[in-house]
Amino acid sequence: MAHTAAPSSNLIWQSPDWPNLTAAAPEVTAALLQARQSQGELMGQCAAVGLDATAPTLRELWVQEAVATAAIEGEQLNPDSVRSSVLRHMGLDVDASAPVSRQVDGLVDVMEDATQHFGKALSKARLCRWHVALFPMGVSGLQRIRVGQYRNHADPMQIVSGRPGREVVHYIAPPSAQVDAQMRAFLDWFEHTRPDRKARPPLDGIARAAMAHLWFESIHPFEDGNGRVGRAIIDLALAQDAAAPQRLVSLSHQLLAERKGYYEALQNAQHGGTDVSGWVLWFVQQYRHACEHTGSLIQIALEKSRFWSQHAAVVLNARQRKVVQRLLDDGDGGFLGGLNAEKYTKMTGASKATATRDMAHLVNEGLLFTRGQGKALRYFVNVPGWAHADRG
Repeated sequence: MAHTAAPSSNLIWQSPDWPNLTAAAPEVTAALLQARQSQGELMGQCAAVGLDATAPTLRELWVQEAVATAAIEGEQLNPDSVRSSVLRHMGLDVDASAPVSRQVDGLVDVMEDATQHFGKALSKARLCRWHVALFPMGVSGLQRIRVGQYRNHADPMQIVSGRPGREVVHYIAPPSAQVDAQMRAFLDWFEHTRPDRKARPPLDGIARAAMAHLWFESIHPFEDGNGRVGRAIIDLALAQDAAAPQRLVSLSHQLLAERKGYYEALQNAQHGGTDVSGWVLWFVQQYRHACEHTGSLIQIALEKSRFWSQHAAVVLNARQRKVVQRLLDDGDGGFLGGLNAEKYTKMTGASKATATRDMAHLVNEGLLFTRGQGKALRYFVNVPGWAHADRG
């Protein structure tokens, strides 16, 4: 069976300078300054709002991160199952009917361990425990794999895409016989470059997270699950950088949004020398975007909270509350075309006459406003600052 193989002459681990990764390009320094500014603005926003107000958003980030890190590998998790697992891990009440999955719980266990226990050393034993948690049944799909241990097969570890018989080999990792020594070097570097170790020369924590992910992915020590473990290492590195267990950004959510660019940036770095400025620059830019995403989520949460506080005295039935919450959750411009009686009846099961009365009451109380007339009449949630709220 023929493969279209990637050139092996310039694999990063075959470089004479491997594994001494560097990223000294001026563009990286400039990008790090921008990322730190976005990070500072986000932390200031969280401090100003307070823990209670940001807690629901931070829980949702955890859900987004778990769903996204699996989706990057083409695995679709049930968001409700992830959400219930996150709530259980946080000691919060969970609906007894919520779906339970050992696989999801294992992934959330790994993510929690990476952030909550950032002070613990990253060791081979810890990585192998993560791997066991990700594959509780000892299989990947229908195939049994070596779980909780580094790979030991004689065949080359290849990153492959394409249909059977027409596969394209994107990367070839070090032989299994080298993995243990390669990983010892990686884990030693990761421990000695921790921000609290005051390494010399100093290494920015975001750049360190980028280098750690690339280094781990380039070794590819496990038969499967390397991407998810590698992104947990990012979580750990960023928690160490912040010296705090809170997950303020959903980086996997950002990497999923830029999945094609993510793979391209990794592969480009894996086929070159040990100056990985291009990869670190790309990663730092994604971190900045992730900070901005969290900031926008917090702002939306605050707008919802202010909206309900403003209308706290209004008596609403369950149908009205459900529809208004849906409009708020869809966000500014998210509910395309506005609300009408037909959409209201589909969402609530109410008759058209009831829908019309319900919406008229919401307009009279100031929760909704209208545009158009007759069949073109549309209803919009009345949130100041939202684009559709500009009635000019």
